[in-house]
Amino acid sequence: MVIKTDELPAAAPADSAREPSSQAGGKGRPGATELPSVMLLNGDCPESLKKEEGAAEPPRENGLDEAEPGEETTGQEVIVIQDTGFSVKILAPGIEPFSLQVSPQEMVQEIHQVLMDREDTCHRTCFSLHLDGNMLDHFSELRSVEGLQEGSVLRVVEEPYTVREARIHVRHVRDLLKSLDPSDAFNGVDCNSLSFLSVFTDGDLGDSGKRKKGLEMDPIDCTPPEYILPGSRERPLCPLQPQNRDWKPLQCLKVLTMSGWNPPPGNRKMHGDLMYLFVITAEDRQVSITASTRGFYLNQSTAYHFNPKPASPRFLSHSLVELLNQISPTFKKNFAALQKKRVQRHPFERIATPFQVYSWTAPQAEHAMDCVRAEDAYTSRLGYEEHIPGQTRDWNEELQTTRELPRKNLPERLLRERAIFKVHSDFTAAATRGAMAVIDGNVMAINPSEETKMQMFIWNNIFFSLGFDVRDHYKDFGGDVAAYVAPTNDLNGVRTYNAVDVEGLYTLGTVVVDYRGYRVTAQSIIPGILERDQEQSVIYGSIDFGKTVVSHPRYLELLERTSRPLKILRHRVLNDRDEEVELCSSVECKGIIGNDGRHYILDLLRTFPPDLNFLPVPGEVLPEECTRAGFPRAHRHKLCCLRQELVDAFVEHRYLLFMKLAALQLMQQKASKMETAPSLENGDPPSSESKPEDPPAPEVGSEEEGSSASGLAKVKELAETIASDDGTADPRSREVIRNACKAVGSISSTAFDVRFNPDIFSPGVRFPESCQEEVRDQKQLLKDAAAFLLSCQIPGLVKDFADHAVLPMDGATLAEVMRQRGINMRYLGKVLDLVVRSPARDQLDHIYKIGIGELITRSAKHIFKTYLQGVELSGLSAAISHFLNCFLSSYPNPVAHLPADELVSKKRNRRRRNRPPGAADNTAWAVMTPQELWKNICQEAKNYFDFSLECETVDQAVETYGLQKITLLREISLKTGIQILLKEYSFDSRHKPAFTEEDVLNIFPVVKHVNPKASDAFHFFQSGQAKVQQGFLKEGCELINEALNLFNNVYGAMHVEICACLRLLARLHYIMGDYAEALSNQQKAVLMSERVMGIEHPNTIQEYMHLALYCFASSQLSTALSLLYRARYLTLLVFGEDHPEMALLDNNIGLVLHGVMECDLSLRFLENALAVSTKYHGPKSLKVALSHHLVARVYESKAEFRSALQHEKEGYTIYKTQLGEDHEKTKESSEYLKCLTQQAVALQRTMNEIYRNGSSANIPPLKFTAPSMASVLEQLNVINGILFIPLSLSRASKGTEGPGPL
Repeated sequence: MVIKTDELPAAAPADSAREPSSQAGGKGRPGATELPSVMLLNGDCPESLKKEEGAAEPPRENGLDEAEPGEETTGQEVIVIQDTGFSVKILAPGIEPFSLQVSPQEMVQEIHQVLMDREDTCHRTCFSLHLDGNMLDHFSELRSVEGLQEGSVLRVVEEPYTVREARIHVRHVRDLLKSLDPSDAFNGVDCNSLSFLSVFTDGDLGDSGKRKKGLEMDPIDCTPPEYILPGSRERPLCPLQPQNRDWKPLQCLKVLTMSGWNPPPGNRKMHGDLMYLFVITAEDRQVSITASTRGFYLNQSTAYHFNPKPASPRFLSHSLVELLNQISPTFKKNFAALQKKRVQRHPFERIATPFQVYSWTAPQAEHAMDCVRAEDAYTSRLGYEEHIPGQTRDWNEELQTTRELPRKNLPERLLRERAIFKVHSDFTAAATRGAMAVIDGNVMAINPSEETKMQMFIWNNIFFSLGFDVRDHYKDFGGDVAAYVAPTNDLNGVRTYNAVDVEGLYTLGTVVVDYRGYRVTAQSIIPGILERDQEQSVIYGSIDFGKTVVSHPRYLELLERTSRPLKILRHRVLNDRDEEVELCSSVECKGIIGNDGRHYILDLLRTFPPDLNFLPVPGEVLPEECTRAGFPRAHRHKLCCLRQELVDAFVEHRYLLFMKLAALQLMQQKASKMETAPSLENGDPPSSESKPEDPPAPEVGSEEEGSSASGLAKVKELAETIASDDGTADPRSREVIRNACKAVGSISSTAFDVRFNPDIFSPGVRFPESCQEEVRDQKQLLKDAAAFLLSCQIPGLVKDFADHAVLPMDGATLAEVMRQRGINMRYLGKVLDLVVRSPARDQLDHIYKIGIGELITRSAKHIFKTYLQGVELSGLSAAISHFLNCFLSSYPNPVAHLPADELVSKKRNRRRRNRPPGAADNTAWAVMTPQELWKNICQEAKNYFDFSLECETVDQAVETYGLQKITLLREISLKTGIQILLKEYSFDSRHKPAFTEEDVLNIFPVVKHVNPKASDAFHFFQSGQAKVQQGFLKEGCELINEALNLFNNVYGAMHVEICACLRLLARLHYIMGDYAEALSNQQKAVLMSERVMGIEHPNTIQEYMHLALYCFASSQLSTALSLLYRARYLTLLVFGEDHPEMALLDNNIGLVLHGVMECDLSLRFLENALAVSTKYHGPKSLKVALSHHLVARVYESKAEFRSALQHEKEGYTIYKTQLGEDHEKTKESSEYLKCLTQQAVALQRTMNEIYRNGSSANIPPLKFTAPSMASVLEQLNVINGILFIPLSLSRASKGTEGPGPL
């Protein structure tokens, strides 16, 4: 890890992080004034973490036993990775020598990267490093360099340029000039994304904390903008992306572009000319520059006259920046200032994210000249690939080779996971670019003579196909609709097989891209598949949905290894010649051996069993739970599968049932044996590996809890004895297990083993006579699973909603919560029905709103998809703005603007060949009306989700369901990839439409891809969490630090999981009293959440709230307030005011305002919080009691004792009824009531005195008590669910009890 010794370490790849290696390893980032104990990416962590016992011991006892072999040595291995660093001296031309901290397992290239990012050396790209006169190899590790040690001197030597090096240099200079410019983030390119935290914290929190310590009560302006106050109806859009002062970039040059004289003619090439640049300086001087092998100099060419001779001043510079410094004083001044600002920004604001995040709004931006962007657009460049030997990348080879890397010990696994992750993120970026190029018509089809729908494409070694039913492949499954969902099902299959990660079994790189109404599947190409017919290639599975089926012993062996984790049953089917064929997957799953000898499986769209609720089968009756809910319902396609999460939950449910049944039978046996045999009861519970799903003691009619628990232990012992089959178990016990197995549908009669046959109910698949009984059992199992979803999972979800165990805030978080429980989105209507019928209907109001909004926007998305397919590229912005007007504007009859007539060519009548795929009439979209669209939305909601919406216009929907138009706009934009102009829209105007075509800025792809995981890091993280839950904070903290290290090692610096890690670390440091460290970690968590999840994602809102608390604790009151106001604004935009989370937010704001004695303002927020809490938690809840107490305290500060007493009495009553007289909370409240009464009496006395004696009375001045900061902080900790654990009692209660897991 490269770090300068004279500066604090920071973790981030260099700004030029577009080099191929940028995300592969960690780079040190000098120059950023980072906080001291940052985790370094390559796993060198601060000394405190290198305690061997910290890493080696704890994971053992935390259920890591199931990790792969080789795990025992974790401790030592972790240490191996953290080789101690040493420092070297760098001598670069023209600047003072300086020291750099490096570590032995780093590559020489990483020092290059650091030098290209340092403020004083950033303008160099073409150089080598020399040690004692010998040049170091770019790709060698430092430990392999002879003679390199502490204090060695590395000399930077300028190398001659080549065309490739000159291009890299120009690109790097352009990146430096644009480093503060957010346009790449708004345009969604190069993995840039937005972050606004620094706008609210005024720079880095670390420094400001030290400055503000003494000034606690400095007057600060606490009044929020009007639209943030409780009760405001206004929902402005502009504050979503406040203008950052740094964005008015310092202009260094007016134009830097490639000259029209390129490439140099032969005679100039022989003089060493590589290319020509054209520059207009800020002073309006136009110059022409030659890039030669020796460097850059001015030549005498003009725009129309070529003269390559050097111009004066005859200055040859190895760096373009140095040359521009010579000829333009403005450039010199501004470039230096720009670089200073660049290195001051938090590194997390500028590192590339692993996957592109798109913004759905953007301000109006000037379009400036940019030579690199122009060049990129017209070459098939992807990042830096054109400079890699062999030009385009062989994606399939890269994806498969990384999977084949060794994984015996931790360093090997880290290297492997890092390589897999890197290739996946590169492949996803390439596939996305390719898919957009295909739909935009910029790629030639490989079958150009066929109709557009059927065309296929190859670009950059990736195969692209469109989501249409080509050659009636899906005729029996629902035609085009089935062809549209098949790719996402296939992707889920790929995800699953990748996660099981069986050696020797290979899947294709797969990315699914939705863009402009089309679905494109991008896949890596199996070597040799294009040269032969599919019929010849497939040696396992079926290409015609089960008519001809073949199998292969090697595939059966490989797939058998996946069958247990995926719960897939090995089964036999009949082919068209009535022969039995054995499979261990669904019939569509094909096995092909590539020319590289690897065993590939593809078409994994039916990896999981079918969902019978949406697959009516003639003659089959579903269980009563299903028929009662109106199932089976015919869906649009027959590819509905259960989710993997559901299959797992169902099997776990069955396992509990199995244990209970067996325990019950054993007890009955025991009761009958009681008279004769001695009791079995005190058999020690076996110490065998206990499964994570250890059932709670079942309520199976046993009187004593104890006996049932020991009964279960017996069953477990027995099941293991029988499974190991050593003949020791007595026949009656075997009988018990056999009965229990039969009852739960286990495929084995000696052990619990539930698996599914994915081909059951598959059209066209036939089973042999001999398997009929097995098939009947499997059908029953599928029916039970369908019933389980309706009778357990959905009610369980609604119960969790009512208990506020999960708090979704927008459509995406609702969908995520449903999917975690294995409930597909097509059940959304059913979930909402249950919410409506729930006894706690009022407490589910927020869920109902989110659900209805999700239902409406998903239905609108389905309509929008087909609507867009008929639109020509030239009419795209007009069509999208027209659709949005029909969807959201109150204007009754919006008119679509067709492309201007004067530009339409005269030869309109000849149909053009290159129509977009599937396009019919190009202007049909223009006749849509709001009435028609909303009628279609209601119809779609009924057909797809089986839910009846009661609204005919957007205004009715808003009125009936309490929705917000701005929220609907956000949801539809995120789902379809629309980007709109950041401005205030008048949705409710009846005189003009809300959107014009100028308001639609862009349409982005919506990309689904595989997310490779860092398994070891995740184990550490979970062990750390478990430790914390048990109260061992220090050990937990060390484990989580270790996890952070490993995450950084695999993912680079930016990732959702790293964000969770940082949040937990911050919370732990806060609980242990280290506020500065908490602040530093939480600041990173906020930045990362903004960059990776989105600036207004519910997770980001949570992170803002945590950061505000830590700021308050560090006495940064105004920062804490502005962060809380930001969180409140985002919540209002994403959902609105009426959300349980808003109560917590308003309590936080109210408390901070009370702390600075803004009592009236504080009351507005606290009283709103009280109202929301009362609605969502019920008037008798402890949360409401706490709310009453907080309000009472503010009234006390205002000396309005009557109101204070009233609220505190309410709180007291709740405590008394809920907790009883003797609980400390009740006593505290009673004490406080006494104190308030005394103050009230004293005040009354004073008032009487005044009445009696007039103004001459001798009155002691009234004391208005401002609460102490400590007491405010204490209350803040209480409402945020943070309990300080006395560290001496390390087994004290869990770390949290309030909202949100620790």
